[in-house]
Amino acid sequence: MGTIEKRQGKDGKAHYRAKVRLKGHPHESKTFSRRTDAKRWVRSIEAAIDEGRRTTHSEAQRRTLAQLLDKYEAQVLPEKRSQQTQRQMLSWWRDELGDQKLVYITPAVIADHRDKLLHGYTSPGSKRSPSTVVRYMAIISHAFTLAVKEWGWVDENPVLKVTKPKEPRGRDRYLTSDERDALLKACRTSPNPYLYTVVLLAISTGMRRGEIMTLRWNDIDLKGDAITVRETKNDEIRRVPLVGPAKQAVTHLAKVRQINTNLLFPSAKRADTPVDLRHPWEQALEYSGVQDFRFHDLRHTAASYLAMNGASLLELSRILGHKSLEMVKRYAHLSDPHLHDVVKSMADQFLADA
Repeated sequence: MGTIEKRQGKDGKAHYRAKVRLKGHPHESKTFSRRTDAKRWVRSIEAAIDEGRRTTHSEAQRRTLAQLLDKYEAQVLPEKRSQQTQRQMLSWWRDELGDQKLVYITPAVIADHRDKLLHGYTSPGSKRSPSTVVRYMAIISHAFTLAVKEWGWVDENPVLKVTKPKEPRGRDRYLTSDERDALLKACRTSPNPYLYTVVLLAISTGMRRGEIMTLRWNDIDLKGDAITVRETKNDEIRRVPLVGPAKQAVTHLAKVRQINTNLLFPSAKRADTPVDLRHPWEQALEYSGVQDFRFHDLRHTAASYLAMNGASLLELSRILGHKSLEMVKRYAHLSDPHLHDVVKSMADQFLADA
């Protein structure tokens, strides 16, 4: 089943070509500078075949990664958020490994390209962060998971056996009172008619940018003081309260809304597409003087304000749309003053005569 051929290289040194051939399995070969390494490789491949770790799946031998990604892009991507970003990620994998048969996309191959991503640069010229690499790995992993469970193209997902890069601890940046006032003032005076309402919603509800920008009028319940969030990161619909200045801003927007679209924040050029607020947002940051602040930090601001006002981790998790409490534990220390008051109140009531 396994053979080793000795060959003479152009450099005059001996090389050993190891081959493993078995009916129903793809032929595999590799060249080594030492015979012992070649033998060791042959034994490992033969053992993998005996243990069923080398797939005999005809689809895996016939289909390429490009075909898998094409199917994923056509059938799955239209239902997901951030399609443009994910399409770019799929394109990267397609350029790198698209012509490879699925049977040859092993954990080792994925690991090599994980490292290539980590040492590579984005189109603007900045080095990719570990968090970005994790997202690149997540999308191809999802494609392989569907190929295993639903499409029957492969027997296992090779990405699951590859270690993900360690992501840095999440940012805890939130607006101080002065920064909040300055930023809201800049947004209120912005030439863009939607910026102030969008920012106010982000601070008031903790909704993500994508969740806000895809809101439709049938998601808004002004009588019930609530928003139904449908386009969520974890694909679970949730309702968040709509109160105070945020409700006032949305109520005003409802009076002057465009009748040719159901979007709350449509583009002036294409009514069926959300408006692009990148430039107005950057201008507002500049005019307000708020430094080192991203749009996603508005979500942290909402969570921080809620925690400081006594919201429990469970309440934070439900409002922000997290499946577990782990993601909101970073805000636990902001609840300390509230916890102090709770314990003091209990002591005053039940232990006053102790």
